[in-house]
Amino acid sequence: MKKYFLTMIALFAMFVSVLAQPPGGGDPEAMKARMKERVKPMLIEKTSISDQEAEKVMDIYFDFQMKTRPIRMDQSMSEEDKSKKIKEATDARDKSFKEIPLTDEKIKSVSDFFEELRKQMQNRGGGQPRQ
Repeated sequence: MKKYFLTMIALFAMFVSVLAQPPGGGDPEAMKARMKERVKPMLIEKTSISDQEAEKVMDIYFDFQMKTRPIRMDQSMSEEDKSKKIKEATDARDKSFKEIPLTDEKIKSVSDFFEELRKQMQNRGGGQPRQ
């Protein structure tokens, strides 16, 4: 009985540890690859940018997310400081979009796409975007 109980505890602990890890084990490169796989086709379809442009946009946007997430999660920072740092990151992201080069119209289209995607994910409770 004791062995059965210990085995059940061990299995439960392994199950919980697997669920606690983000998909891909939290590896940024794996996360970026999944994001490209799921989002890039929709980005190309909705914004009419080329595959090469979409590839660069996805890299820039992923880097932007990686920079801004810690800012948003920082409980020690005031909302004003967070807004300022996020604004700086947003300006740098938009500058990078222009260096692809994307026209102002395409940048607006890309920004609108990601804003709509963000809203859809919030409405689904943070789930993955549907294709």
